[in-house]
This record gives sequence, structure tokens and C-alpha cells, in this order.
Amino acid sequence: MNSDMDYDRLYEDTLRQLVQTVLTQIAKEGLLGGRHFYISFRTTHAGVNIPDSLRTRYPDEMTIVLQNQFWDLNITDSLFEVTLSFNNLQEKLIVPFAAITSFVDPSVRFGLQCRGDKESESAATPLQDASSRPQPATAIQKKAATETAADQTKDDTTAEVIPLDSFRKK
Repeated sequence: MNSDMDYDRLYEDTLRQLVQTVLTQIAKEGLLGGRHFYISFRTTHAGVNIPDSLRTRYPDEMTIVLQNQFWDLNITDSLFEVTLSFNNLQEKLIVPFAAITSFVDPSVRFGLQCRGDKESESAATPLQDASSRPQPATAIQKKAATETAADQTKDDTTAEVIPLDSFRKK
């Protein structure tokens, strides 16, 4: 028996299994309330099946949103399939869990990031609060962080005096 344990790989597998569990629950019960997910994945990973038009637009990595308009979410041990709307066209995507690079649920300020095969020497990085660590972010992830900050601001809003002099006619 080999005494060397690849903890980084085991950790990444566990993170992806968490995504699998969440998606399995969503496939059975649907999304409740305003919950939505951002899932980023490597489009170059073996087994990723997306339309050529999307592969051209996203040659390395793509982020999808599971919110209101998704259909046929199917989960297997190694991948998930989902149909999403792109420019009013429904397109089926097949994504192996091993291709996932990040998963964000902004409604509860939860996210995780996996390094993947390209960086297997580094550990996966869990993100308890996606805005607490500097990470390269896609536009959709930046939007999620902005929405999270806006939600937090709504809860912490206090009265503020705004001078109206600049709006008055002179």
C-alpha cells in the first residue's frame, strides 16, 4: 500500500461531490425562493459537450447561471446535463464534475473554487465568503458579489441625509 496520499486531489473530489449533492437536490426539488447558482467550468476539459457557438465565445472557461430558465437537469456520478437558454435558443450542456472550477450560491454567501487538473499540485481553495479573498473573477461572479453586497447593504441601511441644493432650480 502506498503511504503517499494525494490530499489535494481528495479535497477537490470532495468539493465536487458537494456540488453533485446540491445539484441532485435541485433536480428533485427545484430551486426555492430567489436562490440561484453560478457554476464555472473548463470548456477544454474532456467530456464537456457544449454547442460550437458557445465554445467559440468561451474557449477556456465558461460560467453558467442556474436560476429561472433551466430545464432537464440530470445528474450522474460523473457529470451533469442541463438545458439553458442562450439568445432565446435552448442549448443542452454536458459538464463533467471534474471540469468545474467554481460554484457560488450568493443567496447564502457560499462559494468554492477548484484548481483542477492543470494545477493539481496546488490545493483547492474553499471560499466561505467569495468577497473575502482576492480571486480572478468572471463578470458573472463579480455581479454575484455585487448582489451579495447589495443584499447586505439592504439589511444594514441607516438613515442618511442627502443635501438637495444641487437639485434645486436657481
